[in-house]
Amino acid sequence: MQKGLKRTVAFLFFIIAGAAAGSVIARLCGGVPWLEWLSWGESVGISPDSPAVIDLIVLKVAFGFSLSVNIAQIICIIAAILVFGKTCKSL
Repeated sequence: MQKGLKRTVAFLFFIIAGAAAGSVIARLCGGVPWLEWLSWGESVGISPDSPAVIDLIVLKVAFGFSLSVNIAQIICIIAAILVFGKTCKSL
């Protein structure tokens, strides 16, 4: 594997792992009164519950995309980028 490709794959892994860890932390902190601020977030996009539909009689296509971000995910993604910078210097 090329050096640049390894670095890109590692970077994407760290970002996805940070987002997943942030989601778990936000869910766990959702019911705790003094940590509830970690679960505050917004959702942007075309809701999958009511997608944009193109009906061509023969073919029906539905488009839906939703991106949800919360404070815990932002913190964990920043931490993942910092850890990536410290650990993947040799890639």
